Amino acid sequence: MIMATKVDRSASSRYYALLITILVFVFVGTCCAEERSVYLVIMEEQPVAFHGSHLSHEGRKVLPLDSEVSKAHAKHLVDSHDQLLRSNLETGSYNKLYSFKHIVNGFSVHTTPSQANKLKAAPGVKLVEKDRGAKLMTTYTPQFLGLPQEVWAKEGGEKKAGEGIVIGFVDTGITPKHPSFSYDHLNPFTSNISHFSGACETGPRFPSSSCNGKIVSARYFSAGAQAIATLNTSMDFLSPFDAAGHGSHVASIAAGNDGVPVIVDGFYYGRASGMAPRARIAVYKAIYPTVGTITDVVAAIEQATVDGVDMLTLSVGPDEPPEDTITFLSVFDVFMLFARRAGVFVAQAAGNHGPDFSTVVSYSPWSVGVAACSTDRRYPGSLLLGNGLKVGGVGLSGPTFGDGKFLCKLVLAKDAVRVNGAFPRTPAYVEECQYPEALDPTLVRGRIVICVFSSGFYNGTSNIYAIIDTARTLGFMGFAFVANPAYGDFIAEPIPFDVSGIMIPKVADAQIISQYYEQNIQRDERGFVTQYCSKAAIGEGRVASFVGQAPTVSRFSSRGPDFVDVNRNPADVLKPDILAPGHQIWAAWSPHSALDPTLNGYHFALLSGTSMATPHIVGIAALIKQYNPSWTPSMIASAISTTAIKYDNYGELILAEGSNLNSHYPSTNFDRGAGLVNPDRAVDPGLILSSDFEDHINFLCSLPGIDWSVINAATGARCNRSLSHPANLNLPSVTISTLRSSLTVKRSLKNVGSRPETYTCSVISPNGTVVNLSPTWFRIAPQETQDIVIQFRVIQAVGEFSFGEIVLTGSLNHIVRLPLSVLPISTS
Repeated sequence: MIMATKVDRSASSRYYALLITILVFVFVGTCCAEERSVYLVIMEEQPVAFHGSHLSHEGRKVLPLDSEVSKAHAKHLVDSHDQLLRSNLETGSYNKLYSFKHIVNGFSVHTTPSQANKLKAAPGVKLVEKDRGAKLMTTYTPQFLGLPQEVWAKEGGEKKAGEGIVIGFVDTGITPKHPSFSYDHLNPFTSNISHFSGACETGPRFPSSSCNGKIVSARYFSAGAQAIATLNTSMDFLSPFDAAGHGSHVASIAAGNDGVPVIVDGFYYGRASGMAPRARIAVYKAIYPTVGTITDVVAAIEQATVDGVDMLTLSVGPDEPPEDTITFLSVFDVFMLFARRAGVFVAQAAGNHGPDFSTVVSYSPWSVGVAACSTDRRYPGSLLLGNGLKVGGVGLSGPTFGDGKFLCKLVLAKDAVRVNGAFPRTPAYVEECQYPEALDPTLVRGRIVICVFSSGFYNGTSNIYAIIDTARTLGFMGFAFVANPAYGDFIAEPIPFDVSGIMIPKVADAQIISQYYEQNIQRDERGFVTQYCSKAAIGEGRVASFVGQAPTVSRFSSRGPDFVDVNRNPADVLKPDILAPGHQIWAAWSPHSALDPTLNGYHFALLSGTSMATPHIVGIAALIKQYNPSWTPSMIASAISTTAIKYDNYGELILAEGSNLNSHYPSTNFDRGAGLVNPDRAVDPGLILSSDFEDHINFLCSLPGIDWSVINAATGARCNRSLSHPANLNLPSVTISTLRSSLTVKRSLKNVGSRPETYTCSVISPNGTVVNLSPTWFRIAPQETQDIVIQFRVIQAVGEFSFGEIVLTGSLNHIVRLPLSVLPISTS
């Protein structure tokens, strides 16, 4: 009996030990299970577009993609992707999302880090990169840029501007019923776009009739988004429909119809037009309200290139540099390189991380990085006080009763708080007008309420829309949102209010209001107001004025210098490339407005960002292409750069907004690029500088310390030749990130005019250097090329970048500018 008990206890012990072991194993396995991510993989072998031939010039078609040979090679590549995955990864451990086969050979896969490491060692794999995610880089501008009077007139007016050009938009989709994208049956398209072949993919809110002739193609890409997130069916529509609004906004800036009335909250703000209103639109939806992935974006870039778009707008992309490769060789930049190789002009938002230096997210010389600036349009608002003083402010709203002439009582929110209310006495409730339940309706109804910027706004938990909601709920006559001396001035951007309201962002102005208010109320011994005698009225804030110095580089616009790696070591490439309007831009909007409920139901929105600047450049590029149909993307980019303007409407150097509110400084090349785009000059630049795929490979091969095998892995190209210095890439600018003693570089310029022209050469040397040019003048016949030798010599080690320019002045009034950006390190 005793023995039996012993045996039972021993068995029991072994059982519990085994059970504990299993539980520990399950627990460890569960808590430490690898989380899947999306990985992009580049493979050996040439993609279909460049298979069996050597492409040396941008845009030369190598092989029809619908030929039997192309189809067979495409199938071979897809089969090789599937075979590699089956052979190297565990069954059930991965999900292939896309096979890339047309301009890049590779695929994207949803798997674990350990499985991704296996891929890195697999035969035929050249590059594996984790998907970093993609983000949005978030009227009047045609007149500001001189399009109707100049470029449009050259191309037959607004009824012809952009004819025959197809612009691709990789973004959040499009709102097909918006008037900016409607088909005009009275002015049908007559141009031939046989070079383009798209498709109309249908789905929720996007019937086949959405592709109406103005919208010539619409596709969506969602494999990446669906792999990493649970999509919300109420807004993440699996169709080209734009639930967010961003894609519609961007598309209408570049190619929206001319003369579309902009009406918001019943008020007419004017008419909107795209830069190239007769260009056709091809939609490639790759970003969803819930999530965006690089894998969906590059799949869209490849398809747009295969379809044959002329221009590609990228107001989306990774918002940070790659961690384990140089910036030029991220998968995203490699896809842009091959789109450019296939003849597509690519423009990319520079980013919205300004005004700090080296914050650009556009890195490569084969894409045009666009910075953002203001125009001279303003929406001034005003608050009229009972003592006759008028305080200026911001706010797109109508006036208070009596067209802003009838004065009504003014109440400070803090003085209208419910005395016995059951809510916390925090600034959001007491000062910032965030919660209607905190205020006494009898004290605020029919009055103008002063709401004060406090800690909630400072830390981002409060917002202006809550004030509007409180005003609407409690029946304010209007509101004034004012600065607080404890927090300083704040940034106020005009947004439509459906109640009368004004933002007073300057402390000095807020103190004027406060002083008047306190002088005209009576308080008891407890500090409670017993009599309100201060009065005010809010004036009309929706009428634009066109005054003041413009353009100004926007504070948010990302700055150079460009950099080559995550450590931000500077590169010999100028970024941003160009400046365009991107501040307070009216354009089309999706009434669904999934990411901003306050714009729900609106068909237009006033937005700011390099997202808004980028389509300006793409639309202008379309006009240049229409005027010069044989030009390659690099020729168009050169024309845009060399004709840009670096002076504002006052004749002074363009200013840039600084870190401090209301601060400005003279802009440099790293703020504005070459300058503000000048469409009239760009269609007839006189001289152009061009570079092709081989030149870009030679540039990569000349980077200091670069491993040539890395370049081969990313691009499939070998370093048979490299430039003597990266600054020798034939760009319409010269950037030298480290200048010791001296350096000589060369630029080749081609006369694209119809007549011979004589040019004189002058130079403004960057501080700390002397720059010599040879020759100092030349005469050049049409289609001839002229080399200019540029010698830089350090005369003083400055220790920071300095700036200058080369100016070529032609006898036929052409002026060609090449910005110089140099960091002189030592004289020896």
